[in-house]
Amino acid sequence: MSATLTPAPTATLLYFDDEAVPARRLAEALGLPALAIAAHRFPDEELRLRLPFAAACPETLVLYRSLDRPNDKLVELLLVARHARRQGTRRLILVAPYLAYMRQDIAFHPGEVVSQTLVGAFLAELVDALITVDPHLHRIARLDQAVPLVDAIALSAAPALGELAAARRPGALLLGPDEEAEQWVARAAAASGLDHGVCRKQRHGDRQVTIALPELALAGRAVVLMDDVASSGHTLARAAEALRGAGVASVDVAVTHALFAGEALAVIEAAGIGELWSSDAIAHPSNALHLAPLLAEALEPLIR
Repeated sequence: MSATLTPAPTATLLYFDDEAVPARRLAEALGLPALAIAAHRFPDEELRLRLPFAAACPETLVLYRSLDRPNDKLVELLLVARHARRQGTRRLILVAPYLAYMRQDIAFHPGEVVSQTLVGAFLAELVDALITVDPHLHRIARLDQAVPLVDAIALSAAPALGELAAARRPGALLLGPDEEAEQWVARAAAASGLDHGVCRKQRHGDRQVTIALPELALAGRAVVLMDDVASSGHTLARAAEALRGAGVASVDVAVTHALFAGEALAVIEAAGIGELWSSDAIAHPSNALHLAPLLAEALEPLIR
């Protein structure tokens, strides 16, 4: 009686060492081999990359690279993609849980560069498919309007974050810190059954904002602020301060992307925020949600 043969993997997943844990978690979910790209930085900041293949690259490659702090990473993508194509890769899939430059989607002043479509076109020239999570698509409805690919897939961690918030704070109110967060808060509320609302924000600069609370009964309630991105922390902090002033019982935060640039964590802590929960789209001590199951479900039909 012949032994049952396990089908050979149809793709190989590549990652950089700083994202080894979530990348391997995704590869394991799909039964893919996962190999590291060796990276060296010269004194003049140029990069030397080495792919883990002695000769030709596999025909199908999955590259895991979240694009927080993106400028060097975009150069990495350029080098890896162009080299892999020359070495035989025919299908290249980018898994970028965080997708950079999506927030700059309109020119507010003459001469401003609208990076969303420019970076989107750059990525579309390099890869055949893209999977990301909660990209900041404020003025467009679909990811392929920014990244012109047939397989430009935008997933959302909001339902899972809503369920996590409901488990940690039963009966909490989910609240978006501004109107742009409505789409994520609504999805989270639908999945968790929690009440939800949004604040109104007026921005006066990168770190200066004012927040108006919704007309809801807030006193004594547990509130979870939800958003796609936490960057400077000032929007969340101003919302938390207003909520504290309204007499809420507690304020926690759930976000997909824990950017937390500069002193953002200190800003949030000073505002009286309790716990902070994020997905592992960006590695951070607050990571409470693994995206591998969500990513694997979207990636599986692209590699089989």
